[in-house]
Amino acid sequence: MLQDLPFDIASLHAAYASGTDPRDVAAESFRRIEAAGDPAIFLHLVDPAAAAAAAAALPPFDPVAYPLWGVPFAAKDNIDAEGCPTTAACPAFAYQPSADATAVAALKAAGAILIGKTNLDQFATGLVGVRSPYGFPRNAVDPLIVPGGSSSGSAVSVARGLVSFSLGTDTAGSGRVPAALNNIVGIKPSLGAISATGLVPACRTLDTISIFALTVEDAWAAFRAAAVYDRADAYARPFDLAPLAAPAPTFRVGVPTPGTRKFFGDAIQAAAFADALDALRALGGEVVELDFTPFYDVAEMLYEGAWVAERYAAIEQMMRERPEEVHPVTRAIIGKAEGLSAADAFRGFYRLQALKRHTDPLIDSVDLIATPTMPTFYSVADLEADPVTPNSNNGTYTNFVNLLDMCGIASPLAARSDGRPGSITLLARAGKDAQIAALASALHRRAGATLGATGWALPAAPEAATVAGPGEIALVAVGAHMSGLPLNGELTRLGARFIRATATAPDYKLFALPGGPPKRPGMVRAEGGAAIAVEVWAVPEAQFGAFIRGVPAPLGIGTVTLADGTTAKGFICENAGLEGAEDVTRFGGWRAYLADLAAKTAAA
Repeated sequence: MLQDLPFDIASLHAAYASGTDPRDVAAESFRRIEAAGDPAIFLHLVDPAAAAAAAAALPPFDPVAYPLWGVPFAAKDNIDAEGCPTTAACPAFAYQPSADATAVAALKAAGAILIGKTNLDQFATGLVGVRSPYGFPRNAVDPLIVPGGSSSGSAVSVARGLVSFSLGTDTAGSGRVPAALNNIVGIKPSLGAISATGLVPACRTLDTISIFALTVEDAWAAFRAAAVYDRADAYARPFDLAPLAAPAPTFRVGVPTPGTRKFFGDAIQAAAFADALDALRALGGEVVELDFTPFYDVAEMLYEGAWVAERYAAIEQMMRERPEEVHPVTRAIIGKAEGLSAADAFRGFYRLQALKRHTDPLIDSVDLIATPTMPTFYSVADLEADPVTPNSNNGTYTNFVNLLDMCGIASPLAARSDGRPGSITLLARAGKDAQIAALASALHRRAGATLGATGWALPAAPEAATVAGPGEIALVAVGAHMSGLPLNGELTRLGARFIRATATAPDYKLFALPGGPPKRPGMVRAEGGAAIAVEVWAVPEAQFGAFIRGVPAPLGIGTVTLADGTTAKGFICENAGLEGAEDVTRFGGWRAYLADLAAKTAAA
C-alpha cells in the first residue's frame, strides 16, 4: 500500500523498480498533505493534475541518469516555481513568477516532482517559524515547541513524510535550526553552490538555498542535483560535488570550550552535546576545544549594520510605502536599518574583517567544527511571551556561519533524555561540504534515529563511493599526509577529500627516513615487500600541481598498485634517499610504526 511507503529515495526507487507508477506517488503525497490536517504547512499546492502530468512525462526509469526520478519535493515560498505565486509569507508582496528558480528547474531536470510551496517566517527573517500571517506549521515531533524558522513549512513537510525533500533557505541558520527541531537533516551549502536566481533575497551576500531531507544521502542527492553553476547569478561559485564517500578514519574536530558553551540553563541539551562528542570520538575524532568568543562576536553582527541594511534593501519599497503589510516583529527588526548610514555599514565590514583574524586560525587548526544546532528548545508559549529573545538565542551556533563563508550540515542524533530530538551541526570551510556530510551520515547511522516524525527506520547504508570523481585525481597517502597526521592539512587546504582506507599490493617496503620533525616515510616497490596500509584521497585536478610542487626529495609522486589491483598516483621514494633510513615494513603501515614509537618513548 502506498500509504505505508516510506518517502526516502531508496524506498521510492525500489518501489519504482517494482512497477509503482510515479503518478500514484504524487497523488499519495497530496493525500498525505490533506490527512496531516495542518493547513499552515503549505501556502500553495501544485495542481494535482499538473503534478500527475509531470510524473507521466518522466523519461523511462533510470535512477543513475535521473537520481531524483519520481521523488516528490517542496520549495519554500520565497523560491520561484512556475505556476505558483511567490509570497515570501507576505500577501501584499505576492507575484506570479514567469519561470522556475534555477534550483527548482535543476531538480525537475533530475526527475523530481514539485508538490507545493511551503510557509516561512516572513521574508525569511526568523529562526522560530511563527512569524507568518498565514499561521504557522506545528512542529512535527512535539506541537508544543516551535517548528523552527524561517524554513518552517519546508522542514515540517519532510519530517511528516509528506514529501521526500524540500528546499529551504539559510542566511542565519534557517536550513539548520528547523532540521534539528524536527529530527531531520539540513544541509547549509557553501555560499554560491546553489544558484540564487529566482530567490527572494534576505541578505543577498549571505543567502543560500538549503536542503531538508530524511537522510544525509537523500539531502546530498538533492544538493548535487540542484548545484548547477549559474553564470547569471553574480554570487555563484562552481563546486564539484562528488558522491558521498566514507568519513576519514581520524580527524580533528573543534568544539566550544566548556566555558564558552551556551545552553541557557538547559542541562539536558548540554548532556546531549557531551554524548555527541563521545560519538565523534568513537568515529575517530580528536576533540579540540576552541574559545568560541570570537564566533559569538561575529554572530552578533548579523542583525547589525550592513546586514540589516541588506534585509531592508530587499523590501525597501514595501517598508517605505506599505510598512503596515509587514509582520510587526519582522518590521521592527528590519526597520532598524532606517536609522543606519553607509558609514555604519562600512564599520560593520571592518569589524567583521578584524574578527576573522581571530576566527581564521581557529578554523584552520581543525578539520571541522561541531556545535549544538541550537542551545535549547523554546515553546510556542515562550514566543508568545517574548517574540525576540528566544529567536536570538536560537542563532547562537548558526548566525556566524555564512558571515565566515563556512558550509554546514545539521544531522539527527538519538533523542535527548526527555525525548526531544537530538542534533549536531558540523561546520567547515566552504568547499568541504562532502567531508562533513560523510561524517554526518556516519553519526546519523550510529545513532539509529528514526526519520523525522514518521517512525520509519533509517534505510540500509548505500555503498560509499571509493573512486575519485570528475575533476579529481586519486592520491595514495602513505604517511604524514594521512588523516589526523601532521601534514594532512596540506591536502585538505587544497580541497582534497578522503575516499577510502586500503592497502597496497604486497610488493612494497616502508622506511622511516632520517630527519624531521615530522617523521616521514619512504615507500619503495621491492622484492620481499608487504602490503602497506594507506589512504586514498581525491585531490582537485586544478590543485594537484600546487600540491606536488611542495613534495621534497627524496619523495616523489609515482603510480602505486593497491591491494585490489587498481592503481593510483601516490607517494614513492627514490632508492638513493634510503641511506640511513630504518626499514619499518614489519609494522604494515605508518600509523602502526608511530604507535610503536610512541609506546617506546613513553616507556623510556
